[in-house]
Amino acid sequence: MIDTNAIFNIDSEQAFHEMALDVFNYQFKNNKVYRSFCDLLYIHPSDVQNIEQIPFLPIQFFKTHTVVNSQNPVQTTFTSSGTTGSATSRHGVTDLSIYERSFQKGFEHFYGAVQEYVVLALLPSYLERQGSSLIYMVDAMIKQSKHPESGFYLSNLDELKNTLIQLDSKGKKVLLIGVSFALLDLIETYQFQLSYTIVMETGGMKGRRKELIRDELHDLLKQGFGVDTIHSEYGMTELLSQAYSKGNGHFDCPPWMRVLTRDTEDALHIQSIGKTGGINIIDLANINSCSFIATQDLGRVHQNGSFEVIGRFDHSDIRGCNLMVL
Repeated sequence: MIDTNAIFNIDSEQAFHEMALDVFNYQFKNNKVYRSFCDLLYIHPSDVQNIEQIPFLPIQFFKTHTVVNSQNPVQTTFTSSGTTGSATSRHGVTDLSIYERSFQKGFEHFYGAVQEYVVLALLPSYLERQGSSLIYMVDAMIKQSKHPESGFYLSNLDELKNTLIQLDSKGKKVLLIGVSFALLDLIETYQFQLSYTIVMETGGMKGRRKELIRDELHDLLKQGFGVDTIHSEYGMTELLSQAYSKGNGHFDCPPWMRVLTRDTEDALHIQSIGKTGGINIIDLANINSCSFIATQDLGRVHQNGSFEVIGRFDHSDIRGCNLMVL
């Protein structure tokens, strides 16, 4: 077994690398889907000496397989929103306490204790369906904040406007976390000049609006909320950790999470720092599923370990998908 305390106490690059190799060995032995994938690639733990040699499971497997390595029963299944008619990802979580510890410690790592904030959530598309890992996280943060004003907002934008202005005028620290289209809806109806509020977008127009590039979206939000920067959260159904950006489009990972990029023509080749490629994520908190995920996002990693998301793969650009047939 892997000591989850050790995962959340990683304090150096060496400790991360050693833990990543331990987790790879553990999941190779215990995760049938991941083991089959590694076998197809003829990769065995004896061949793996560093994290660049670890196989990254294509994220599409979560749409077709149950990716778990624990014998414990699944406590809950997180699902992706998906587009109309498309298959959705399903992430069976056997130990919700690990997820809770991950998002609590992750947020605290970058922003301090959530108890310091009034948490206002504008996530209508997520509230309108079942199985959202984001809703689970934000609901827990709202409860932990212990501020009576904290809560979810759906269509009651007038109430949210009044709450935001009132809290900001009192100098209270506020976290407004929202899906992009809903934040745009809010500022098209009301204008703000906020001084003590962090505005954090979670991405996605969810088919409600035309997709915008990040700079265009953030310029509109900065103007509408009267703030200097827009923060961003990067997470997904298949992971148990989040990365955060404080306004420059560069995301930072908590100590137990790393991002690498792979060559778009050779999915097994990890690129050097600074090159644009497919985003591969190591999420050691995902110990009971798979900690090594090849996403469909495109991006680049910077020298300091931060990364930026540039776009997504077109389906015609995805290489090596024959490896998905187990």
